[in-house]
Amino acid sequence: MPAVTFRDETATGTPVTEVQIEGLPERMTVRELIRLRVREEVARHNARPSDRFNGLVRPDEAEAELNGYRLREPRRIDWERQAGIAEKAFLANGFFVLAGDRQVEDLDEEIDLTTDPDLVFVKLVALAGG
Repeated sequence: MPAVTFRDETATGTPVTEVQIEGLPERMTVRELIRLRVREEVARHNARPSDRFNGLVRPDEAEAELNGYRLREPRRIDWERQAGIAEKAFLANGFFVLAGDRQVEDLDEEIDLTTDPDLVFVKLVALAGG
């Protein structure tokens, strides 16, 4: 069974974080992969809730910080809510996903994890004043 590597990079290609998940089917949609990624990062957070969350998208009522988000107080996060936020962010170009050497543009596009096991996520940051 294939494994997938989720890697976050800056817009200039500098790696930020990397997580591998094994035992997956050979093909999954981009939507399923985003939801899987979010579920895993929220599960890690919820195992030891803190006032910092390192994940793909900002939880409700959190402030963005360098490489993460600050929560007002340590709390558990709802992974399904986070997955919905992530899907909306993808559709609004809040981040993009690269599979192999190409950008995927549709949540329902299937990725063959036997040939494209590495997914790169690049978060886009709004520029000040523009």
